[in-house]
Amino acid sequence: MNAAERRGVWDAKTWEVYKRLFGYTRRYRTVGLLAILGMAIDGGALAVFTNLLRPLFDDLFKNKDPHLIFWMPIWIMIIFAVRGIGTFLSSYGISYIGRHVVQAMQMDVFGSYLKLPATFFGAEPSGQQISRITYTSEQVASASTDAIKIAVTEGVTVVSMLYVMLHNSAYLTLALLVMVPAVALIATVVSRRYRSISRRIQGSMGSVTGTVEESVGAYREVRIYGGQPHEGARFDEVTRRARRLNLKIALTSASSSTAIQTVAAFALAVLVFLGTRADVIDRITSGVFITVLTAMGAMIPSLKRLTNVQSNIQRGMSAAEDLFDVMDMAPEGDHGRIELDRTRGDLVFEGIRLRYPRSEAEALRGVDLRCPPGTVTALVGRSGSGKSTLVSLLPRFYEPSAGRIVLDGEDYLDYTLASLRRQIAWVGQSVVLFDGTVAENIAYGELSGASEAEIVAAAEAANAMEFIARMPQGLHSPIGQGGGMLSGGQRQRIAIARAILKNAPILVLDEATSALDTESERLIQNALQRLMEHRTTLVIAHRLSTIEGADQIAVMDHGRIVERGTHAELLALQGHYAALHRMQFQAPAGD
Repeated sequence: MNAAERRGVWDAKTWEVYKRLFGYTRRYRTVGLLAILGMAIDGGALAVFTNLLRPLFDDLFKNKDPHLIFWMPIWIMIIFAVRGIGTFLSSYGISYIGRHVVQAMQMDVFGSYLKLPATFFGAEPSGQQISRITYTSEQVASASTDAIKIAVTEGVTVVSMLYVMLHNSAYLTLALLVMVPAVALIATVVSRRYRSISRRIQGSMGSVTGTVEESVGAYREVRIYGGQPHEGARFDEVTRRARRLNLKIALTSASSSTAIQTVAAFALAVLVFLGTRADVIDRITSGVFITVLTAMGAMIPSLKRLTNVQSNIQRGMSAAEDLFDVMDMAPEGDHGRIELDRTRGDLVFEGIRLRYPRSEAEALRGVDLRCPPGTVTALVGRSGSGKSTLVSLLPRFYEPSAGRIVLDGEDYLDYTLASLRRQIAWVGQSVVLFDGTVAENIAYGELSGASEAEIVAAAEAANAMEFIARMPQGLHSPIGQGGGMLSGGQRQRIAIARAILKNAPILVLDEATSALDTESERLIQNALQRLMEHRTTLVIAHRLSTIEGADQIAVMDHGRIVERGTHAELLALQGHYAALHRMQFQAPAGD
């Protein structure tokens, strides 16, 4: 595709983005019309005042017209009072629309985030995703407020001043023939340069956000391992890149302003040259000349602003295109037709294989496993053996590359996604809590309708009430962002209480007791034993002492199940499980 074809594709795509962006403004049509009226008044009032310069100089000062002496100050006051009303209507109206549009777009992007598959979040840095909601959406605000306001107001000013010039002297207006083609050429060059830079700026701001997020989130590790110089250098590099791109924008803007100013100065010189020709100077009054000269002088800053506004418009269009790309991404696939009320928990993995996107190696390589209803299946093995990957298939965060998962005799892909996930309670090794109260975190999402008594019962079962009762407001005490006001063990117990409250027929415990002290772990293990009754439970554990009572233990290695049996059976095999057991308990090989 040559450069002309690329420009054609870009222009067509940009036009589609424009139309889609303006589609957000339909409900604010009345406000938009008032804002446009205000812009027209703002730009037109200045032209009306400029047109008064001719009678001001020719009739008022030269001929001392008493009528004009009385009315001219009143007219000037009226013109600028009306212009003030226009300025208010345009400024507030366009800002009102812009902020509403940006909020609507932010909600649409965030709504897409809530529906996109897990592969999206693994493929893109979280800093980029956060920057899209914050920085990128603000670029749309800039395009849909200041940029449009400048484009319309200054456009009206230029057209109005052109009318004033033509109305007073078409001959002197010929000077514009020098300026218009040059300004058009400058605007075209500047627009193309802004287009090439704007998209790169979106990515650079995502890098800045991601670097800050990582460094702040890992402040303990940064300090303990002396990572301050490294993080400082990394942040310096990404901010330098952002600075260079923004300076390119500033250089383009400054260069275009200088070029337009030079062209305008030449055009003014041509205007003076035309007006001072011997056969013309006696026929043009001072009022006409000053009016045309002032009108052209007023056009110059407007033309400069119109050229420079390309920066905001192109940034806004690149930003809007990025937001629309996310909105248009396909959500999680859900072709299920069966609404699952409550499963029996009869779970079978048949020949499961999984390869992550952009990965050469298979994470799972032919896993066969049956988990009968109401039983406890423990998954053990070295880190990276595929344990967490296997259980992540259950709620369909990923779907098998080959093989199938059967639940109650049906392929689990035949169940609707929402009804399938209602069957699963999950406690992961990385506890996720939200900025809110203890009760809001236990009764989260679809559990928010639970009574306080049910929340208390779940907290007690998770051995969490002993510290919740000591908090200033008990269940209604705030815990801070990410549960930052709680210890690791306390956060883990709240997450376990949430799983207990859900009372789902399938329970997944991924290192669920890893952050607990010995006493709390013992109490919670007892609570979980009661919870596991009549539920199909999958437990991932590194400490083998916590899963000795499991109905079956599956040992995984390199994405396969290499051993399966009870604790006693696997010890007797003297294989992988027995080796893991010896390493943890430092027992002699013959034990």
